[in-house]
Amino acid sequence: MAKTQTITSASSAEYFSKNLQQVGFSSYTKAALTTIKEAVDNSLDACEEAGILPEVFVLIEKVGEGTAKNADSIRIRVEDNGPGLEPDDVVKVFGEYLASSKFGRGRCSRGQQGIGISAVTTWAQLTSARGATVVTKTAKMRKAVQCVVEVDIKHNKGTLKSKEAVDWDRDHGLACEFVIDARIQLNGEGGLLAYLTGTTLVNPHLTLRYKVLDQEEVTVPRVTEEMPQIPDATPPHPHTMKLGEFIAHSHLFGRVSIGAWLKKGFSRISDGVLAEMRKDGLPQSLIDLSVDKASEEQFKKVFAALQKAKLMAPSTSSVLSIGESGLAKSIQRVGQVDFFSVVSRKPAICDFKPVLVETAIARLLDRPAEDEPVTLLRFANRVPLQFDKAACAITQATVSVNWRAYGLNQPKNSLPQGPYIIAVSVVSPFIKFKNASKETIDASDELVEEIRRTLIQAGQRLSKHIRREVKEADLEKKRQHIEMFAPILVDGACRITKSPKERRIKALDGLAKILGRDAALAEQELAVAIEHAEEAVMRMGQVAGIIPGAGEGGEAEPAAKTAPKETKEKRPAKAAKEKKK
Repeated sequence: MAKTQTITSASSAEYFSKNLQQVGFSSYTKAALTTIKEAVDNSLDACEEAGILPEVFVLIEKVGEGTAKNADSIRIRVEDNGPGLEPDDVVKVFGEYLASSKFGRGRCSRGQQGIGISAVTTWAQLTSARGATVVTKTAKMRKAVQCVVEVDIKHNKGTLKSKEAVDWDRDHGLACEFVIDARIQLNGEGGLLAYLTGTTLVNPHLTLRYKVLDQEEVTVPRVTEEMPQIPDATPPHPHTMKLGEFIAHSHLFGRVSIGAWLKKGFSRISDGVLAEMRKDGLPQSLIDLSVDKASEEQFKKVFAALQKAKLMAPSTSSVLSIGESGLAKSIQRVGQVDFFSVVSRKPAICDFKPVLVETAIARLLDRPAEDEPVTLLRFANRVPLQFDKAACAITQATVSVNWRAYGLNQPKNSLPQGPYIIAVSVVSPFIKFKNASKETIDASDELVEEIRRTLIQAGQRLSKHIRREVKEADLEKKRQHIEMFAPILVDGACRITKSPKERRIKALDGLAKILGRDAALAEQELAVAIEHAEEAVMRMGQVAGIIPGAGEGGEAEPAAKTAPKETKEKRPAKAAKEKKK
């Protein structure tokens, strides 16, 4: 007779502890990056919730050999100037899975599920036998509190291993420290420096300091004092839900009527919509029924009536914009840039979810290689995405654009080539990721098309700039040819006409003026160009580094390039005078 097997249940902490690869710990290299990312994301969210301009410090150092083969023991510490946490909340945040104030509330926050930082604590426990060391201080606390938090994996509870009051040189904030087995990768798309650079790019209000291994400490100051305005949470749209989600959603509202629940728990449902549903056959008695008494069959009827109802698209007021101005200032922190174009489209609806796409294209002076693929920076809710690039909606949209039409080389079905950075930011309260580690955005047709349109707008501005450069280069080439052969022609004409030497000198001087090579004229035109540049900077809000052309898509055009315009205007008149002479 077969022996009956015992059925056991596991907590969410136990599940994730055995499947940490699903939340970003699939390798020792990714372990270091995930640890930093989760801690920095939490710091930025906390500061923005409290209306505090964030100042974040990241310390990464090697403290010895790891417990596993081919791994180092790495200490990672992240400090912020946020509001801090109450000691009782520290245990939940760092030691309990799916414990979050942001879970499912429909806001454009970086973290939402309450998995990330708890997974970091678990990884630290598994690899160094010590969880998270946390120092926290709120504005009401006289002294900071330092504690060690671990995860009770069996019961999904945080446990406090130690707690003591300590002195800390700040009014409020939080610092978390982990010792983990990891490997440090600094450069490349999956490198730590790429993450830190990307974070400063889409967070212009952030001041970031970091010290990595034995390198010098780096400070990246904020470029704007403007705090991003976090929109209010938005309820989900009923057309985005499946039946099971729809029924589970009702359990969050207690004993209320189905009609009241529909109006409160979803967007775009009003008394008028309920009246239309009644006309289509949904009985009033079902609308008045309490949600805790409704059967599965009754929920099915309500759900079917909602799917047939003609509802307005969700409101787009819930999406957060970085803004063209902030992105334009921030893009110049990635290196020496001689051109950039920034596009921020109006919010759109993709798959019944509000989405805002913003993009920036910058040409780097310190990366002259023309035959290498552009650097594509991907962001979701202002968090860099660094892995699984090929499957991402942003990559697919970028590849689908015909960049050859805008002056860039592009192999078939590949990214364009050249010394460019293309940064694409997607912001939505309901971003659909392909995995729990939030490494790539699901590529729905509507979202890919929206990203594609934004890139096309930026590409058109880039094309205009490249065409202007080609024309200027062609004009310069023609001038050089004239400079080379014109003196020979002048000498020949003087010999034929037996003109005096003074006439030859005047002819050559006139030629120099016509070509715009006269030194005095060049100085005068340069002064005019500089004056115009300063006026343009003032119009842009005194943005350092942005010079004429920035008002039309943010093109950073050197002031000297405006000089030929003045020369063109004056050249015909001067040529006529020389002719008379």
